[in-house]
Amino acid sequence: MIKHGDIIGYKKNNNFKEVVLEDMLNFFSKKYGISIVKLPHKKITKIANDSSIDSESNEIVKTIIEGNAVNLKKGLPTEKNLIKPLYLFSEEEILLYAKIRNLKFKEEKNKKNKIESFIDNFEKKHPEVKRAVVNSLLELYK
Repeated sequence: MIKHGDIIGYKKNNNFKEVVLEDMLNFFSKKYGISIVKLPHKKITKIANDSSIDSESNEIVKTIIEGNAVNLKKGLPTEKNLIKPLYLFSEEEILLYAKIRNLKFKEEKNKKNKIESFIDNFEKKHPEVKRAVVNSLLELYK
């Protein structure tokens, strides 16, 4: 996914997922000799996205419902030069990490569409359904 010498660009809006992504990229930068830059930047080799298991499972289900199965590959943790380091973490886990590390972020409330609301309600009754959706996609593209 990430190798020595990569220049990774990321978006910074100060929401909790992007702040955690930046913290994670800074860790990788010190440990593995990569450079991180804020987007837009001309010399990037990869773009880091703040997608979580929640957002990915929503996109996968939405793609299936819309009948765009050819676009399912976009739900993988890496595609061409796009990487998703937070891919297997839930938004709750990411938020908890941000709070434990005392990272400064802006709390935002996002309006959810019908599919997201359905999946969130289904997750309350059947924990791990989002993880099952993502794992099924990963199994499909092994």
